[in-house]
Amino acid sequence: MPIGGKKQLPIAIEKENAVVQSTISGRDWELPGMWNRMFEQRVIREFSPEAIEKVASLDGAESLSWCYGCGKCVPVCPVDIVGEYGPRKIFRKVQTGMDLFESSDLWLCTTCMNCLRVCPKEVDMVQIMPAAREVAVSNGNVPNELQDVFEKTFRYGNALGENPRRRSAWTKDAGVPVRILSKDPSPVDVLFYVEDYWSYHPRGKQAAQAFARIMTSLGIDWAILGPEEKTIGDSQRLAGEKGLFEALMDDVVATLDKYEFSRIVTPDPHGFNALAKEYPKRGHTFDAYHYTQLLAPLVDKIEWKKELDYTVTFHDPCYLGRHNGEYDAPRKLIEAIPGLRFTEMERCRENGYCCGGGGGGMWLDGFTANHTTQRLSERRVIEAAQTGSDVLAVCCPYEVSRFEDAAKSTGNEQLKIKDIVELIDEAMGYTAE
Repeated sequence: MPIGGKKQLPIAIEKENAVVQSTISGRDWELPGMWNRMFEQRVIREFSPEAIEKVASLDGAESLSWCYGCGKCVPVCPVDIVGEYGPRKIFRKVQTGMDLFESSDLWLCTTCMNCLRVCPKEVDMVQIMPAAREVAVSNGNVPNELQDVFEKTFRYGNALGENPRRRSAWTKDAGVPVRILSKDPSPVDVLFYVEDYWSYHPRGKQAAQAFARIMTSLGIDWAILGPEEKTIGDSQRLAGEKGLFEALMDDVVATLDKYEFSRIVTPDPHGFNALAKEYPKRGHTFDAYHYTQLLAPLVDKIEWKKELDYTVTFHDPCYLGRHNGEYDAPRKLIEAIPGLRFTEMERCRENGYCCGGGGGGMWLDGFTANHTTQRLSERRVIEAAQTGSDVLAVCCPYEVSRFEDAAKSTGNEQLKIKDIVELIDEAMGYTAE
């Protein structure tokens, strides 16, 4: 009771043993004194808070210090499922003296955002990791695989180190005319921003050709930049090269300003994320779409020529789903394809499992192999195969090559990896198995 206007703290009387009766079951429970002591405050005395403050002082990384150790992030972290990871574990390590800027833990996070989805304190690894990586990059503490990608991107404008003049080489086998704005700069409705893997990777080029045929068949007025295109560079930003990202952004915006278009569409969820979120923060706003968002409203206009006798499951890209909230457009396209039988994996939509390619992870498989029991892409392929599906459908350029390699390494070669546009293209009668 309050005494003199002040609350009087209760006097704790601890007994070595006490018996209480459950109000639910009526059973007696013994509660020894040790239970009270378990709730006493625990103070870390062996370490100073300097390591936490060093990270939390970075712009964007403040939330690391908000962690209170509930552990909800750990079971949903895709890296922890194949290793020992999670924001709570990182917080504890830093709290007890680990230098995050020098640790391998800095590079294992794929910025998939599943931890932030469940964190009651909103500890945001999508902001913390790029901020800490930026410091590591400036100190020269970068895995060799990633440094190689940074150098290729700086020199050639793409992560694969390919000749920019070959950006549009895929168009030769598209089977439809492809307009390149540098040759025909008149206004266009849809600017197709192809990005690196659909421009250069053999399997990516097949998807780009399929998308070109689909857009043309739907009567969409579209064009590409061709040799003028450079990567939007969002994965490089998340991997710590903020300066490179901003230099790329300046070049990209300068190129886009030369042409008149209504909408910009890309197959890359990472590029879409930058156009939708990062470019506007810096004053550059576009009407941006992922290709599934462009096609989904037009699905009733597609002229199907054949049924596909496949059972299909679908992998949600982290940067299309959790980061940008788009789960329905890909599924609408899959479910519209005649003959397909669609089945979900247990981890899907908001709790979809990460392929391992985000946040620079696309180029760090060799590095992460020393810290995990299997690649995230291998784990995901096993989950897809367990559904009994014939096809694992994807809609991110990173995933076809990642999952095809994982299907081979896990002995699941029977599982075919196809982009959604390849399935649509096949059902429209353009391509076959």
